[in-house]
Amino acid sequence: MINLYDDNYFMRRALDEAKIAFQKDEVPVGAVIVSNNQIIARAHNLTETLNDVTAHAEMQCITSAANYIGGKYLKNCTMYVTLEPCQMCAGALYWSQISKLVIGASDAHRGFRVMNTKLHPKTKVIDGIMAKQSKILIDDFFKKKREIK
Repeated sequence: MINLYDDNYFMRRALDEAKIAFQKDEVPVGAVIVSNNQIIARAHNLTETLNDVTAHAEMQCITSAANYIGGKYLKNCTMYVTLEPCQMCAGALYWSQISKLVIGASDAHRGFRVMNTKLHPKTKVIDGIMAKQSKILIDDFFKKKREIK
């Protein structure tokens, strides 16, 4: 039997969020949090819209998921995010004790790994799910920004 709700399915939902951010002229990063094959939170970057440097997709998604489950710990939850989290978001993921993190594209400049930021020791990380699509969206966004200047 084919599992329709695999990592690619949920990363596509995160990419849908990233595309919404792109349309809003936000850096196109999207995230969803899943529990028991159900999306319990979805978000995209809102730093420009909210004039808030902490309004990353991951931060918005963590808050939404915590509100949904009625608690601050996201054990037995998985975050799908189109771009490797920064150290701020990785810190929030650490404290949330999220069980699994699935990353689309890596971020060699500002990602949590290049900054040597640790996730919770029990957090499982899966890398490179739909990385090409995630990277194309980010690259297109910044290419468009350079053309405007």
